[in-house]
Amino acid sequence: MHPMINIAVKAARRAASVITRASFEVEQLRVTTKNHNDFVTEVDQAAERAIIDVLRQAYPDHAILAEESGASDNLHDETEYVWIIDPLDGTTNFIHGFPQYAVSIALQYRGQITQAVVYDPTRNELFTASKGAGAFLNDKRLRVAKRDKLADALIGTGFPYSDLSALDEYMKMFHLMTQKSAGLRRPGAAALDLAYVAAGRLDGFFEKNLKPWDIAAGALLITEAGGIVANFSGESDYIYKGNVIAVHPKSLVRCSTYSRHLLEIGLANFARIHGASRCPQVRHGSDRCACFAEWAMKDQESISLGRWQGVPTQTVRPVRQGSATLPAA
Repeated sequence: MHPMINIAVKAARRAASVITRASFEVEQLRVTTKNHNDFVTEVDQAAERAIIDVLRQAYPDHAILAEESGASDNLHDETEYVWIIDPLDGTTNFIHGFPQYAVSIALQYRGQITQAVVYDPTRNELFTASKGAGAFLNDKRLRVAKRDKLADALIGTGFPYSDLSALDEYMKMFHLMTQKSAGLRRPGAAALDLAYVAAGRLDGFFEKNLKPWDIAAGALLITEAGGIVANFSGESDYIYKGNVIAVHPKSLVRCSTYSRHLLEIGLANFARIHGASRCPQVRHGSDRCACFAEWAMKDQESISLGRWQGVPTQTVRPVRQGSATLPAA
C-alpha cells in the first residue's frame, strides 16, 4: 500500500479502538446536540483527536479538515495536502447501538482526493483506495456492480435529518425510486453507503447536503472501483457542494431521455455528461427506459414532481465540466 494509506489506516484503527471501547458503555456517553437531530459525543471528539495525533506525527505540515474540530490554522487556498476526517460517521446509529457506522479519512492533494480509508469497526471491514491504484476491501480488489436495469438495482440514499426544508422533495424522489427500483436503503452512514457502492453491494447512491468528510473517502473508493461520482449538475465539484450521485458508468446511466424537472436536480445532465448513449428501450420505441435515468421517463403523470415533459437531447444546453464543453448526446 501507499505509505500515506498506511498512516491513514493506522489512524483509522486508533480511532476505531476508541469507538469500540465506548460501544460497550454507550448508555453512559455524554451526548450533545449541534443542530436538530445532529449529535456529537465525547467518542466523536476522542476518536478525532486520536486520528489527528497519528497524522500530525507523520505529517506535521499537512492541513486538517475535520468534522468536530473544523479546519486547522494552516488550511488555506495554497495548502497542498489536506486530510479530511470524519471520526465517527453514523453517530446517531452509534448512540442507539445500531451497528452501522465508520471512520472515514481522505487525503486531498492539490484539490484532488488521492488516498481514502473507510473502516467499519463492527465488521472489521477496511476499505482503502489510492488514486490510480484501485480500491480494496481487506486486500480484495473492488468493482462496482454491473446491473443494467433500474428494476433490479438496490439504491442507497439519505434523508434530511437536521435541515428538513427539503423533506418534501426527498419524499417525492423516494416515492418514485421505490416504485422503479428493487429497493431503497437508508442505513444512516454516507461514508459506508459509498463504500458499499464501490463493493457492489449497492448499485447506486444519491444524497443532498452532505459535508466533505461524508463524501471524500467514499468517492475515491467508487471511482477506483470503476464507478462515477458527480454532483446533481453532473459535474465534479461534489465534495464541497454536498450533492452526490454515484453509479456504474455503463449500466445505470445509459439513458439520455430528459425531463425539465430532472434537469433541476441534475440526473439528466449526469447521464449525458458521462457519455451515456440513448437507452435501447427508448430507441426501440418503448415508453420508458430501464436505467437510473428512468427518473426521466416519458410518463406525463409521473409521481408528484409535477407534470414531466421529455426534452429532446438536441435541445439541451451543453454543460461545462472543468474547462471542456461537453456536447449534447
